[in-house]
Amino acid sequence: MATLCRPAVSVPEHVITMEETLQLARSRHPDHPQLPLALRLIENTGVRTRHIVQPIEETLKHPGFEWRNKLYEAEAKARVPAVVQRALDDAELLTTDIDVIIYVSCTGFMMPSLTAWLINAMDFSTETRQIPIAQLGCAAGGAAINRAHDFCTAYPEANVLIVACEFCSLCYQPTDLGVGSLLSNGLFGDGIAAAVVRGQGGTGVRLERNGSYLIPKTEEWIMYDVRATGFHFLLDKRVPATMEPLAPALHGLARKHGWNASELDFYIVHAGGPRILDDLSKFLHVPQTAFRFSRATLTEYGNIASAVVLDALRRLFDEGGAEHAARGLLAGFGPGITAEMALGRWQHTTAKTRENGDRVR
Repeated sequence: MATLCRPAVSVPEHVITMEETLQLARSRHPDHPQLPLALRLIENTGVRTRHIVQPIEETLKHPGFEWRNKLYEAEAKARVPAVVQRALDDAELLTTDIDVIIYVSCTGFMMPSLTAWLINAMDFSTETRQIPIAQLGCAAGGAAINRAHDFCTAYPEANVLIVACEFCSLCYQPTDLGVGSLLSNGLFGDGIAAAVVRGQGGTGVRLERNGSYLIPKTEEWIMYDVRATGFHFLLDKRVPATMEPLAPALHGLARKHGWNASELDFYIVHAGGPRILDDLSKFLHVPQTAFRFSRATLTEYGNIASAVVLDALRRLFDEGGAEHAARGLLAGFGPGITAEMALGRWQHTTAKTRENGDRVR
């Protein structure tokens, strides 16, 4: 079965703290009628630090969508290869062992996708399949894991590389003054993550089942309004309460697999905010500590969109992993409102680089 190996994660060098974020909001919007509410919401996120690709002085400027998108491309090309190489090394594979690259991002646009550039720049096979996913937002990390699982189910000898690249700071819009926008300005951070799903061997989460669920009539709750100035992020105030309707989908997926979602050994979920984690604890009937990895990502990096799930999993690896055959749940949540869910067991296996043989290409 396919195994999700140790993710590699990188965040940019520029840091902004919670205190700096609050002070910026006070100084830039002193007369905003809902400033006290926005400040309280930002404080309640629990985000202590975020990492951004530019110094804050540059981030607050808006030189235009064209310039920002060029910066997205330049920063992705400068930063992604090192993260990819670490993920390959951790999986004990070479670029020539990879059959598919799944690239997820919702904070910039390139065509051809960064996958094409990676194939050329890092000497992947020219027969490597490319699956760019651009419009699932924060749920894309979970979707990438699930599509990798699907591919390895179809081609059991295959290996899939997942790359998540999110520069949320490049979507800052100084003219967006709604409470949801002000909250987003204090919540989202930048980050890159990569991980390999091995069709055979490897240590990590042996993927066994996946599923998706969309809450009907919620497609406008998280969305982009695309204008000449770029992506304007819209966040409905009802979003934090979406775990109540999504929790039954998590329970349902587990039941189909003969498991109880309340009695698993580890949980790796998207940390969109503290209310998400608090409600999951309540509706899944698990202790708050079950989401300690996701909460740590939120506290130290903020919401890094599709990369959150991979960073939370990286923290489980850093803790020493789980017991062999321990059962776990992975889930990403995003626009739609959509949940991308996966179930798997922890597997300890000595990864062995695939020898030359039959290829799936």
